[in-house]
Amino acid sequence: MAGATSNGFLLGVFALLIGVGAIAAALRRRRHRELYAETYTASGGMLYTAVQMGCGGVLLIAGIGLMVLAVIFRH
Repeated sequence: MAGATSNGFLLGVFALLIGVGAIAAALRRRRHRELYAETYTASGGMLYTAVQMGCGGVLLIAGIGLMVLAVIFRH
């Protein structure tokens, strides 16, 4: 891959990695909630975790989509 195709592919990989990181961070926060249960509940609790995982999922899907488009439309 060269030129514009590689830029799109690398952007897709970056979005994919950020999405995986966001999901991992949400799960990590959820696992350690017993250490600070009151603070976790006051800051949104399960709703915060679900929204964070949803945003990570959107980034994950967008990254995969960008990589597929970069491969399909390579010159």
